[in-house]
Amino acid sequence: METIRELLLPAATGGRRGRAVEAALRDAIRTGRLAVGTRLPSSRDLARQLGVARGTVTALYEQLTAEGYLLSKHGSGTRVAPIDGPAPKPEVSAAKSPAWEFDLRPGLPA
Repeated sequence: METIRELLLPAATGGRRGRAVEAALRDAIRTGRLAVGTRLPSSRDLARQLGVARGTVTALYEQLTAEGYLLSKHGSGTRVAPIDGPAPKPEVSAAKSPAWEFDLRPGLPA
């Protein structure tokens, strides 16, 4: 399996490196190249490996955590989160709608 650095280094070369690295990491998670539970390097270590600022890595970790791709816990590091497909919508049938005994809407005669 490729290392994090090998996955992200091509994205770290060029203009908007922070956005490119974020997109590359998101893509690696979506496609399964980074398995669920994979521990990512610390922000300092990854920033040093890619030649970007630590704040850039911290911001992309925070963004991907907010999007649900990463799990972050202070002192435990950052890991790849399980990605679930869209939740199935419950089927609502008209036959199972509640039948009210009393109609308590205002403006109706008692």
